Amino acid sequence: MANTTSIALPTFEGIVEKYSDFVYNVALRMTNDPTEAQDAVQDAFISAYKAYPKFRGDSAITTWLYRITVNAVLMKRRKEKKARETTSGGVEELELPDIGDGPEKQAITSETRRKIQAAIAKLPPDMRMAVILRDIQELSGEEAAAALGIEVSALKTRLHRGRMKLRELLKEYVERE
Repeated sequence: MANTTSIALPTFEGIVEKYSDFVYNVALRMTNDPTEAQDAVQDAFISAYKAYPKFRGDSAITTWLYRITVNAVLMKRRKEKKARETTSGGVEELELPDIGDGPEKQAITSETRRKIQAAIAKLPPDMRMAVILRDIQELSGEEAAAALGIEVSALKTRLHRGRMKLRELLKEYVERE
C-alpha cells in the first residue's frame, strides 16, 4: 500500500523554470551586481541539482533554494577574497525598497538608503545575512533561520546584534537628521 502522506516533488527542470527569477533576485540583493548575481545563480542551481535527490520536501522549496543561493554567494565571495587583496573593505550596496514621494523626500530617502547600505556592508557576514533576510527580504524568523541553516534562537541573536551594530554605525547620521 502506498504512503498517501508523501509529497510529490516537482521535477528539477520545473524548479529551475519556476524559481530562477526568485534565485536571481536573492543573489542580486546580496551582490548588487547583475553579473555576479548571474554567476551565483548558476552555482546555486548546480548545487541544487546535486542536492536534489536528497531533498525530501521537509522545508519549502523556496527555503531550500534560499539556503543554497546564500551559500553560493558566500562561497563565491570567499574565493574572490582569497584571490585578491582587500582594498576598501569590500563595501557592497544592497537594493532597498524605494519609497515613491516627491523629489525632496526621494533625495533624503536616497541619502538614507546609501548610509544604511554602507552600514549593512560593514556588519560581520553572519549579522549581515540575518539583517538582509529578515529586514530587507522580509522572511519570517523560521524561514530566515532555515535559509541560514541555524536555529531561530541563533538567528534572533544575530539579528539583535546586527541591529544594535547598525544603530551604532548610524547614530551620528540619525542624530544629525
